[in-house]
Formats: sequence, C-alpha cells, structure tokens
Amino acid sequence: MLLRSFFQSMVTSSSCFSGHNIHRRCTSISVYASALRAISIPCGTLYAPRLSLTLCFCSTNARSSVDPSSPQLSKQGPLKPGLYLVGTPIGNLEDITLRALRVLKSANVILSEDTRHSGKLLHHYCINTPLLSYHKFNESQREQLVLRRLQGGEIVALISDAGTPGISDPGTELAKLCASKGIPVIPIPGPSALVTALSASGLPTNEFTFVGFLPKHAGSRKERLMISANEAATQIFFVPPHKFCQFLVEIYCLFGASRQCVMAREMTKVHEEFWRGTVEEAKETFSTNQPKGEITFIIEGKATCVEETPSESELENDLREMISQGYSLSEAVKLVAAGTSVKRKVIYSIALKKFGKQLELEDN
Repeated sequence: MLLRSFFQSMVTSSSCFSGHNIHRRCTSISVYASALRAISIPCGTLYAPRLSLTLCFCSTNARSSVDPSSPQLSKQGPLKPGLYLVGTPIGNLEDITLRALRVLKSANVILSEDTRHSGKLLHHYCINTPLLSYHKFNESQREQLVLRRLQGGEIVALISDAGTPGISDPGTELAKLCASKGIPVIPIPGPSALVTALSASGLPTNEFTFVGFLPKHAGSRKERLMISANEAATQIFFVPPHKFCQFLVEIYCLFGASRQCVMAREMTKVHEEFWRGTVEEAKETFSTNQPKGEITFIIEGKATCVEETPSESELENDLREMISQGYSLSEAVKLVAAGTSVKRKVIYSIALKKFGKQLELEDN
C-alpha cells in the first residue's frame, strides 16, 4: 500500500510526465519497478486506485525499437532457403510489413534495383544485410551468380525501388528461372502502385487490365492503346512524367474526349495527388502544367452498348479526321475499324475510293 500511494502521488498530475520533469520522474519509476521485483510483483502493469498504467520504455529513435527477428513478431521459426520477392514502400517508409522486415534482416543477401535508394530503407530500420545490385541492365549477368547462391542453400531477398518486384520491375525472369530449377519462390506481399491507385480512383474495380508502361515504338504504342480503348474493363497505365503530355494526346485520339480518368501521382508521399475528370479535361489541364513524380493513370472501360452500323459518310468522316491528324491510310483504317463492327476490308475500300487519289498526289 505504501508503494502504491507513492506511485499514485507521482502520476495524479499529468504534468509530471511532460518536459524536463519526465527525466526526474523516470528515476522514481525505476526505483518503484525495482521494489516490485524485489517483492515478486509483476511490474509490466503498475496499479494504483482508479489507475492502470502500462510502462513501455522505448528509444527516442523509433527505428531501433523494431526488431523484425524478435520471437514476438513471428512464431514461424527460421526462414527456409529460397528466393523471397519482398514488397517495399512506394513512398512512405511506414508502409512495410513486419514479415518483410524479418525477411530482409534474415536474408544472406538482398538484390536491389538501386542500392543507394534501398540503402535508405534498410538504414531506417537498422538492417545490415549486404546489398547486391540487380536491375534491367545486369539481370542476365547476375542470374547465374544468384542461382548458385540459392542452390547453395542461401536466403535471397529481391526488392525493387518501390512496390512489388516483377510488376513492371526486375524480377520476372529470375522468378521464372528459380521455378524451373525447383527453387522455392516465396512472395512477401506489400505495397503496389496499381492497386493503391485503383482502390482510391472511384472507377470500377470489379474488372481491370494492368497495361503498365507502354512500348517505346510509336507503332506498338498505338496498337496497344487501340486494344485498351475497346476493352470494357478499367485500364491502368504507368506513365513517365516526361511522356505524360504525349500520352494524353494519344488517348484523346483513341479513347475519345468524354471517357472518365484518374491521374494518381506521388502516392503515400507528402505531395500525393489524385486528379479526376474526363480525358479532354486532363489534356487541357496538363498541357501547360506537367506533373512531377511517378504517375499511375486509370481510364474507365468502354461502355458496353449495342452500336448501330455507321453509314458510309460517317466512316468517311472518321477516316478524314484520322488522315488530317497525320495517320497513314492503313493506320487510319485500323483505327476506324477498331471502333466499329464494320469489317476492315469494307473500310479500306471506302478509304481507297475517297482518299486514294489524294494520297497518291501527296506521295508524288
């Protein structure tokens, strides 16, 4: 009772735990805890009338208080050898799982897309596992080295700069190689830019197509966009900021002006932004205001409805519009055919009849 009264007098006023007083009071609390141990009373929870206080003595540096290998964090025992695909934060360093931290700390080596970038994450959580660069320019050279280490019974963790490895990031070929050699490939779920953006987009999520980064070749880009423009599912793209304006012009021509879209950038970071509107509004908004940071762009799918067969004059107008935008005759036919049920050869015959002579004169 004497000890309880002593402690109660110490904590009845909240001011005793603020400012410089906390250092003075910690000594008293330590003495009290020692006294409890001496008389065999558990000191995890200190009890006083009308008060229950659990003490948690932590370092002022939150990083050092996290021990991923602590038995309290995992009851699964030692990790088995194999390739671990570890999801890491796409921005905010707090977006990492305890299991991911445990794997990164327990691994023999961590394959990293950018060792300098990943070093910041590991330093934040006091993880000293060796790093080995593994990116799209050295994947083929590293594969055999990594394979030998895995066959030797090591634990290899693979991380990308942000998000889940193998999703528009290095890792796909290594995972395929390990699977073919009977080496365990263990996914450690974590953040993903496409799921993060989709979940907050406000667009349909029941069915979607992840396109990722578009091909660099202009012809291949158009072909891929033509496919996406005619799908009913929500379409998700990764777009580099320096190609964003070009991307908006391309989708404006193929998706139309009224399709709803969402631009998500810098997700989970300080300058996180979700912009919502139509394709036409996006084109106008960002033509003079190019956004910074990694961009995930989402476009609603094509509305499913019974389309009436367009007349010849309507097809002629569509062809004329495409040709005026600089498309060749064959490209214009492909684009118009992609947006209608009319067979391509019918549209091609119309194109030759209406514009064939015009194009011949231009070529001459």
